[in-house]
Amino acid sequence: MGNINKDYIEEYIHSVLPENNGYLKDLEVYAKENNIPIIEKETAQLLKVLLKIYEPKNILEIGTAIGYSALVMASSTDANCNITTIEKQFNMVKLAEKNIDKTEYKNRIKILNGDAVEILSNLDEKFDLIFLDAAKGQYLQFFNSCKDLLKTKGLIISDNVLFRGMVASDKLVIRRKKTIVKRLREYLNHISNLEGYESCIIPIGDGIALTYKEE
Repeated sequence: MGNINKDYIEEYIHSVLPENNGYLKDLEVYAKENNIPIIEKETAQLLKVLLKIYEPKNILEIGTAIGYSALVMASSTDANCNITTIEKQFNMVKLAEKNIDKTEYKNRIKILNGDAVEILSNLDEKFDLIFLDAAKGQYLQFFNSCKDLLKTKGLIISDNVLFRGMVASDKLVIRRKKTIVKRLREYLNHISNLEGYESCIIPIGDGIALTYKEE
């Protein structure tokens, strides 16, 4: 468990959520067997609900990994929604492409390989929703690089912002993670006090932050 909620609460939430089938289930098994981080089960469910409410037409994701979250988003949006996802590691790009090409969403998901900050500086399209799930120590840099790509009334969703509870309590901080924890705290403080934006932090999964662009 991740120190965000009591074990019995997480176990109960997991028990009532529906099980995935097909390609999503296969990716969950693959991720577990190969120690590849993907979004938590309850985080994926929150994402699905938000997407169905918000109905975005153009989504940007930073951090593709094996393509799991991109496929969760594609399966929760209509056929007119396109997803652009950025991944730095070439081996992950190839794996994600292989996974996505097996699904009916392959024509709606575009993967860009490279450094996210560099790629973001060259994008000229606007997005309704941006999902941050890459290097946690770079969240503030990612946010500043992509906030101008977000449409007015758009939403930025940031995953893992409580980082196994370490961000909320010094007692949980592992020495080698101090820099990441410090930077995540700076990030949360920044988005929580940024003029023109409204943010909230939700203690589910590994911690989710929602940031709404007012103007």
